[in-house]
Amino acid sequence: MNACRRVALPGSPGSNMAWRSCSVLFRLTGEDVLRSSVRGGRWTHSFQHRRGFRKVAKKPECKKVEEQGPAHSDHSAPHWQKTPPRTPRAFGRLVRPLLFTVGFTGCSFGSAAIWQYESLKSRVQSYFDEVRADWLERLRPQKQGDVRKEINQWWNSLSEGQRTVTGIIAANAIVFCCWRVPSLQRFMLKYFTANPASKTLCSPMLLSTFSHFSFFHMAANMYVLWSFSTSAVSMLGREQFVAVYLSAGVVSTFASYACKTATGRFAPSLGASGAIMTVLAAVCTKIPEAKLAIIFLPMFTFTAANALKAIVAMDTVGLVLGWRFFDHAAHLGGAAFGIWYILSGHELIWKNREPFLKFWHDLRTGGGRGGDV
Repeated sequence: MNACRRVALPGSPGSNMAWRSCSVLFRLTGEDVLRSSVRGGRWTHSFQHRRGFRKVAKKPECKKVEEQGPAHSDHSAPHWQKTPPRTPRAFGRLVRPLLFTVGFTGCSFGSAAIWQYESLKSRVQSYFDEVRADWLERLRPQKQGDVRKEINQWWNSLSEGQRTVTGIIAANAIVFCCWRVPSLQRFMLKYFTANPASKTLCSPMLLSTFSHFSFFHMAANMYVLWSFSTSAVSMLGREQFVAVYLSAGVVSTFASYACKTATGRFAPSLGASGAIMTVLAAVCTKIPEAKLAIIFLPMFTFTAANALKAIVAMDTVGLVLGWRFFDHAAHLGGAAFGIWYILSGHELIWKNREPFLKFWHDLRTGGGRGGDV
């Protein structure tokens, strides 16, 4: 029932990557979120070679190399830093990530509110544009085998939720390809893996949400996101869904930061599983009686509420017992955010956006007098 987020697996490097991306896939509403992370330590030479990492020349004064492993929402990749000591002062490093989490979440929902406002404002004009386009399309001679027409038909056949997450999936695919470029390895390790021991703390909290080192890891996460997208977007709306998803990535990473700092187990993490766990938890909380099934065992079905309980219970046990196969703190952080948002956050944040929208409207209309800007 648990998804892979941060995985640190014993044994051969090959088995490490396989387990890291292994998760239970749900049909209908989706699958569990993946998060994987790799134990702090060195990547073996065979692993570096197989994954395209160049072997870095050892420096006499630097003996410890901290690796990266996909962990965050599903993180796992290598990092090169000394592990900081476990001291009370280490919690002071969480102040900036906390402020970034609060600020970014506020900006996400504010931007989503403006996006919705502008979309509604331009809806009438868009309607007339579409009517004109349809009229011209009827006059234009039809071409057999028109690729553009086929693409448009496919796009229009998608649900609004599927169209919404297409951009997110494309961004994950681009970042995955960047991991395959040797000259970008150091850049990717610095900005696309999240580690509280790193000098770069804030930007990786968001960027690592779009980062996957393993193809299966990325494919499994994106399958879950695609499966849940229709239900989630129909429930929240396109703009609110995007705000929740982006905020969830940052919130789940902060939960991972806090847990790593408290336990002293510092390791890089990456992946979309924290954000996807929020989507899964939100849908399961809002529609607890929805039926889910394991993709490879469709004959076994269970309710969304029971699936969420099982996932949370497994991650809680893993966190308490110190299991290192997954980033349980990130999973739980994402699930907690999703549950909270459905029960309270929607009323507290989204339904109180009118004052902000009034301010934006006044700004757009020249002080509310209807004058041109």
